Amino acid sequence: MFASEYWKEAGACPDIIAAAKSIAAGIPLSAIIARDEVMDAVAPGTIGGTFCGNPLACAAALKTIEIMERDHLADRACEIGKKVMDRYKEMAEKYPVIGDARGMGAMVGIEFVKNRETKEPAPELTSKIINDCASMGLIVEVAGTYHNVIRFLAPLVMTDEQLEAGLDIFERAVSANV
Repeated sequence: MFASEYWKEAGACPDIIAAAKSIAAGIPLSAIIARDEVMDAVAPGTIGGTFCGNPLACAAALKTIEIMERDHLADRACEIGKKVMDRYKEMAEKYPVIGDARGMGAMVGIEFVKNRETKEPAPELTSKIINDCASMGLIVEVAGTYHNVIRFLAPLVMTDEQLEAGLDIFERAVSANV
């Protein structure tokens, strides 16, 4: 259910996981998940905060986790990510302004460059693509140090048809600007 699961094959296992934002489906809540020896090293009552233990938020988090497990949303994140990466790789063959595509699960970034060889960032192009996407009904966001990466954060409950429609809009916006 957590991104740290992707690293199991490499033999990595986190000592501490901090979770927040979507853990309670939009209701303010955060959580610290840690190995017993880490949590036992802290004196009782010293870990807390303003969003600690609110009954409504905790109930929302429990229901969110139940739905994530029931609907296999971690697996769905991998499916979405693969479809997005496959589409981005196809696009990279057609559009030399795509410098790289990378991501994990359903969070994928596509980097735009002026020149693939030099990897010179193309923030102006990225901005135009984002604006064109918005005018066609697709919301994407800029990321990266040089503002030349478009981050695609797909809802895990979207249908394949919705995903394809979004990717079609994205490709139209790229095509219109190169």
